[in-house]
Amino acid sequence: MTQAHPRISKAVIPAAGLGTRFLPATKATPKEMLPVVDKPAIQYVVEEAVGAGLDDVLMVTGRNKRPLEDHFDRNYELESALQKKGDAGRLAKVQESSDLATMHYVRQGDPKGLGHAVLCAAPHVGEEPFAVLLGDDLIDPRDPLLQRMVEVQEQHGGSVIALMEVAPEQIHLYGCAAVDTTEDSDVVKVSGLVEKPDPSDAPSNYAVIGRYVLDPHIFDILRRTEPGRGGEIQLTDALQQLAADEKIGGPVHGVVFKGRRYDTGDRGDYLRAIVRLACEREDLGPDFRTWLRSYVAEEM
Repeated sequence: MTQAHPRISKAVIPAAGLGTRFLPATKATPKEMLPVVDKPAIQYVVEEAVGAGLDDVLMVTGRNKRPLEDHFDRNYELESALQKKGDAGRLAKVQESSDLATMHYVRQGDPKGLGHAVLCAAPHVGEEPFAVLLGDDLIDPRDPLLQRMVEVQEQHGGSVIALMEVAPEQIHLYGCAAVDTTEDSDVVKVSGLVEKPDPSDAPSNYAVIGRYVLDPHIFDILRRTEPGRGGEIQLTDALQQLAADEKIGGPVHGVVFKGRRYDTGDRGDYLRAIVRLACEREDLGPDFRTWLRSYVAEEM
């Protein structure tokens, strides 16, 4: 019989990056607050965590990230003004972000990499398995990746990472996993990981994308992990140790994702995300699609 494992309730969202690819827009505005249609990118990520049943959210922030806290807090002056106007629709949108989840915040301090950002969550997480969601990756809510990852972790224990097949010439942009098949078509056993390999050295074309469900033993490994690629503490290096020795914190599995993902850390993909999500909106889509067809026809 398959062993049951503890239910996951906590999510960690590293959000301390400087967003240099979006300068000058991110000089004074956190990149996570850039709008995707009419919601900041970070709200989509929090909504994804909540949709998977994780309503205890820790955001790892840094300097100049105060707008993130303000967005998920109450704004009584704005709410009062909207109430006086009788604008119930906009009032509901304003209150939605503050009612989403129980939010917590910790500052990373020194920008020592993703592994260090995850380690900052140790006092809050304790000895429980937890999820990590990177703010640059938006997963379409119709493709419930995180929920599936939680199911796999509860079934097998250990840690679970999200994987996506990419073209071989693109694998150098990602962490890469060596994998073995399992009985489930969308689940693989991870036997090794390497950060941004040369295509000729890559063990597969399975790229690690920004969703993780981690065993708390990862914290002990991160405390001992020396800076790696780029002089940063790499989460991939710590996961490699877990994959190499199941006795440390259980196995490492991967969920192969074939759904819709938007990389809002890339300017081009950020624009594509806005267009696709706007086209699919009931309130914006019909008029926007008509304009877009006309624009493309004129330009072509």
